[in-house]
Amino acid sequence: MKVVVLAGGQGTRLAEETEVRPKPMVEIGGRPLLWHIMKHYAHHGFREFVLALGHRGEVIKRYLIDYRPLHSNLTVDVGSGAVAVTPCQAVDDWKVHLVDTGYSTLTGGRVQRLKDRLAGGTFMVTYGDGLASVDVGALLRFHRHQGKIATLTAVRPPARFGSLVFDGERVVRFSEKPQSGEGWINGGFLVFEPAVFSYLEGDDTSLEAGTMERLAADGQLAAYRHEGFWQCVDTLRDLRLLRALWDSGDAPWKTWE
Repeated sequence: MKVVVLAGGQGTRLAEETEVRPKPMVEIGGRPLLWHIMKHYAHHGFREFVLALGHRGEVIKRYLIDYRPLHSNLTVDVGSGAVAVTPCQAVDDWKVHLVDTGYSTLTGGRVQRLKDRLAGGTFMVTYGDGLASVDVGALLRFHRHQGKIATLTAVRPPARFGSLVFDGERVVRFSEKPQSGEGWINGGFLVFEPAVFSYLEGDDTSLEAGTMERLAADGQLAAYRHEGFWQCVDTLRDLRLLRALWDSGDAPWKTWE
């Protein structure tokens, strides 16, 4: 089964990082967000990816072309230019399709442009700027049991501020940035049947504002509720939080060994 990673957005809210690279290439622990996402799916047995590229897609192409040699020992014959590559660690056994889906194409349009590669069966879609501890194997089983065209992963985002509970003028409970209190939202980690392509109408189609609204109206959208860790990277504050978690050795999205 193929996993689509939407990796073409311009990341304007994180301009400090995305002027020179696409958001999925912003690093946490010396590795791009994209690597963390792909490691998570591969841990659950999904190792074939289709990357929907756009803004600075050449950076992602270069990273993956160089991935094996940069994680291996090299012997270079300077005279002939021949390079012998000897892996120095287990090399990730991923198959990755890198597809240019346009600079300004919206999310639904990017998926639509991949139709020829995806129309053969169920496929997954995720965003290139969010990390979570979602069990994507359980998500797929849930999707198949529901029998709908689409399933999204519903999450309860971390509250931006701590919460207070009062008894008169006395604080009876203080919670520093609880996981929610803000309701359920679309956290990505999507599963689609090929019938979804009848809901996609070109480059200006949004998965969020158009496609999912229509799927819901038709009774074809299910929600898999994820109570665990989830965090998108919209701002420098989000990025610093994830970097601090990684550096602490307590990264909740790190499901692999």
